[in-house]
Amino acid sequence: MSRLRVGVVGAGTWGKNHVRTLAGMPEVELAAVCDLSPDTRTRLAGQYPGVHMTESAADLLGRVDAVVIASTASTHAALGRQAVDAGIPALIEKPFALTVADAEGLAEAAERAGVPLLVGHLLEYHPVVERLGTMIQKGELGDLYYLYSQRVNLGQVRPDENALWSFGPHDVSVALFLMGDAPVSVAAQGHSYLQRGIEDVVFLTMKFASGVVAHAQMSWLDPHKERRLTVVGSRQMAVFDDMASREKLRIYDKGIDRPDYVSYGESLSVREGDIYIPRVSNAEPLAVQLKHFVSVIRKETEPRADAADGVRVVRVLEAAGQSLARDGAPVTLRGS
Repeated sequence: MSRLRVGVVGAGTWGKNHVRTLAGMPEVELAAVCDLSPDTRTRLAGQYPGVHMTESAADLLGRVDAVVIASTASTHAALGRQAVDAGIPALIEKPFALTVADAEGLAEAAERAGVPLLVGHLLEYHPVVERLGTMIQKGELGDLYYLYSQRVNLGQVRPDENALWSFGPHDVSVALFLMGDAPVSVAAQGHSYLQRGIEDVVFLTMKFASGVVAHAQMSWLDPHKERRLTVVGSRQMAVFDDMASREKLRIYDKGIDRPDYVSYGESLSVREGDIYIPRVSNAEPLAVQLKHFVSVIRKETEPRADAADGVRVVRVLEAAGQSLARDGAPVTLRGS
């Protein structure tokens, strides 16, 4: 089978990781890289001889079978539509778009054209998140009560998007993936300390029809670097610490037992159990995601984080932005 010619649009802070990973995949030919920075193009040309460097997305699209769009968020929808119009399958980095209207329009265009369109919800490909999803589906944690995540660090401060749009796609996509559903309402509060009108810290709450509540703390103005998710169920609790070099997932066999009351004297009781660390693959999520992208293009598998997934997450983020502007007033999601 011939190698798939793939290009990357945007080779900056995160896009360069796509370039690196694609260059090392035997089933892929890294055919072209598009970036507006002459310095970036010169540096990459030295690292990857033979790869076409260009500042034109149209030029790149004429040379590839598929494209990864990792440019700034404000360009995602337009570049995604350009790829769809050219019949080129695309993996669009998060966020899929900056408005629900743009996200829906892009998804509808891709469906009409029959062009595969995936979104870069990277953590949906993380082996620990996959394991948590399986545990929840099998009922191993019991009835799901709530989950909360922390995605905080000091810097990198973004001048063009707030902490919600910078970090939120990760936590929202994971919550929707684990729940297998979209929330019925969202509420968000935050504050701008460093730049007027750009929130440095955001607290997001999502409520689901099942009664489950998901909370996310996002900030680039924090003394700690945390990438942690806690899931609390009636039987067990799980903690995913993505900053841990090993043993990223811990399962806590503890909780509060709530017996069926027979007599007045019975009460709730704390149950203390073991903590165990399951064996989980250490595969790099980005490599897993890009291999999946190739398999989807070759019609070997159905897409996981597809355009519809991108629309769902943007819908939550847009509603959260509306809540931010209204000082945390809950916003009901359309169709919920």
